Amino acid sequence: GFRKERAALEQLRGHRNIVTLYGVFTNHYSANGPSRCLLLELLDISVSELLLHSSNQGCSMWMIQHCARDVLEALAFLHHKGYVHADLKPRNILWSSEEECFKLIDFGLSFKEGNQDVKYIQTDGYRAPEAELQNCLAQAGLQSETECTSAVDLWSLGIVLLEMFSGMKLKHTVQSQEWKTNSSAIIDRIFASEGVVNSAIPAYHLRDLIKSMLHCDQGKRASAEKALCSPFFSIPFAPHIEDLVMLPTPVLRLLNVLSDASLQCEEEYEDILEDIREECQKYGPVVSLLIPKENPGKGQVFVEYANAGDSKAAQKMLTGKIFDGKFVVATFYPLSAYKRGYLYQNLL
Repeated sequence: GFRKERAALEQLRGHRNIVTLYGVFTNHYSANGPSRCLLLELLDISVSELLLHSSNQGCSMWMIQHCARDVLEALAFLHHKGYVHADLKPRNILWSSEEECFKLIDFGLSFKEGNQDVKYIQTDGYRAPEAELQNCLAQAGLQSETECTSAVDLWSLGIVLLEMFSGMKLKHTVQSQEWKTNSSAIIDRIFASEGVVNSAIPAYHLRDLIKSMLHCDQGKRASAEKALCSPFFSIPFAPHIEDLVMLPTPVLRLLNVLSDASLQCEEEYEDILEDIREECQKYGPVVSLLIPKENPGKGQVFVEYANAGDSKAAQKMLTGKIFDGKFVVATFYPLSAYKRGYLYQNLL
């Protein structure tokens, strides 16, 4: 697996939604003798952990759209290069706090299309029907007539997005007889359920996108490139406060720090600005600091650090601190939005 994964990552180097391979080294001190290791970029929280935190509520539309777009961009690139990932699941999609995007990791099962060397691909619950069939036949010592293609990755992503939307693990659902006979009805039911309080039109677009990835017939399944053209991606969503607590970025946003009175008095405003800068610099160099005096963002404090490591340390230490008699709430903030001077209205 090591040699294969290394070869795949070297071929796929340079795409922002695929984990970066920095190099290879030998660990001479491992218990089983020397072992070869891949040196990969450090990434953050996985979709698997985000699902745990969303505890049956499902993820926000902003997060689902962000994840779907990032993973489809990665798949479009690797499929274009002739690769199949073959193990797409929530644990293999990680957030990069430095680049503010989701990245695909773990190419241990990946193969060049048409050169599949292992019969047992994908993980239970995310396995496409044709891979499932191939496994069963391989276990019985028989050869499958249909090759597994890049379409297996779209099936897996369809399931991941359905789990993100519903907030539920769907392993038992997709292995049920009912799913095999009418998966479309089950998807409709998930989207019509009471617990799901998303506005209708975006939800329908997402539902149709997911259905296009979950055709039992791999020939009818949408390709990554085609899926990226879904109207779901043209809807502008704003992140929820939970998203901005969960997904680290180099920008920190402090809430509940300033009163209206201190915004109006120039001298007091300058003093507070200095105090905040001094406090925030304890965790790393501050690149910029912004406190809007008008809405949107009135009285919120935006602190841009040189890297996300510093902003993560600051977020940990500043949350719950008392500043001027008030409890500070610290969340992250999308660097891209901050750089454009774009402040989301609908938070807190």
